[in-house]
Amino acid sequence: MNRVASRSTIALILAVILLGGLCVFLAQFMIQADDWAVFQGNPHVYNGVNIGCGVITDRSGEVLLDSTGTRTYSEDSAVRKSTIHWLGDRYGYISAPAVTAYASDMAGFGLLGGLYSYGGTGGEAELTISAQVQKAALEAMGKKKGVVAVYNYKTGEILCAVSTPNYDPDNVPDIDESSSKYEGIYLNRFTQTAYVPGSVFKLVTTAAALDTLKNAQDIEFRCDGVYEMSGGKIKCTGEHGTIALKKALQKSCNCYFAQLSEVLGADTLQRYVEKLQITESLSFDGITTAKGSFSVEDASAQQIAWSAIGQHLDTVNPCRFMTLMGVIAGGGEAAEPYIVASAGSGAFGGYKASKRTTGRLLDKDIAKELGELMRNNVVRQYGDDNFPGLTVCAKSGTAEVGGNKEPNAVFAGFCADEDYPLAFMVVVEDAGSGAKNCVPIISKVLAACKELMDCE
Repeated sequence: MNRVASRSTIALILAVILLGGLCVFLAQFMIQADDWAVFQGNPHVYNGVNIGCGVITDRSGEVLLDSTGTRTYSEDSAVRKSTIHWLGDRYGYISAPAVTAYASDMAGFGLLGGLYSYGGTGGEAELTISAQVQKAALEAMGKKKGVVAVYNYKTGEILCAVSTPNYDPDNVPDIDESSSKYEGIYLNRFTQTAYVPGSVFKLVTTAAALDTLKNAQDIEFRCDGVYEMSGGKIKCTGEHGTIALKKALQKSCNCYFAQLSEVLGADTLQRYVEKLQITESLSFDGITTAKGSFSVEDASAQQIAWSAIGQHLDTVNPCRFMTLMGVIAGGGEAAEPYIVASAGSGAFGGYKASKRTTGRLLDKDIAKELGELMRNNVVRQYGDDNFPGLTVCAKSGTAEVGGNKEPNAVFAGFCADEDYPLAFMVVVEDAGSGAKNCVPIISKVLAACKELMDCE
């Protein structure tokens, strides 16, 4: 009798364990079923590593990619090339994480019906970029390597983000990665790289000065072309004489900012880098951007000065620094960027983007003052007539990268227009002067953005 009771108890325990396991499985199924259904090995949903179902359009409804049958891109080769780092190619050499993040919405997964829209059908995703602005940016970049990006700092919509070099997915070249022509071709430079910022970083140093030093704009230093300090010399591009902050930012005077760094100190610079979040990664639409770097620990006075100028160990991600331009334009806070406006399948709902903000990163009055200094740069230095119909505020940079290479040209800023709330970032590799090389590019791209927004 005792043996029967023991066996019954064991059977009951096993039954309870089995039931418990079944409940755990059902719970996991309810929570994770959509992830299991659209895992990247599912040939009904993916072509290799890239999504293979549905239609992807730009903000105006122009078809960028149709995967309802074969993988068919835009009829325009320039549009195909300019969007490949967002749509991916047929072979998975270039991935498309922004769209892949919404695979379950595109495929249309339901717990009862499973994948109800896949393979030869699929749903639709709308991106925030404009095919025509992408095309204008690609043409403006020409054969240059780098990135040009523009976003709406009020809504977060990325209107344009072109990474070069790239290629036509319908006409793939014979790529030799050891050739400088194709160096980094598989990277989306907008999200996956971090560049030496050069003098655009002086905006961070200026923000720290405006926020911590009394009457910062009245502080004067002398520039004789070279400034001697502990650890070595700081060289400038000219001899500017005795100048204050406004003129120093306009002329991008290295000697002035070296002396300003001595007043601010390494701790203050580090604190404002952290406060403005410029070395942190951004996450949106399944993408996590590259981190930047800033380190003045155990640095000499000269190294701290070069850090304040945007050299030494400084690096920034283009997407993150573009967002900082939006923060300045937005009075100390801005919308965070995103590129997928919506994704879904028929009447089954899906994903729709919502605005997220950076939170307040800068005092409103300080942001306004900094913006006015950037506006002065354009009026007095870069040429306001390069941006007809727009009130552009900006800063250029010529970033030394070493290795016997020409400096990278950098240009960052925003439009202070109610109807055109645009922030931008341009990097042209191995090009030299920031203003000389970047202004003609961003001028054309902003003009295309303005035309787009006037028609929407």
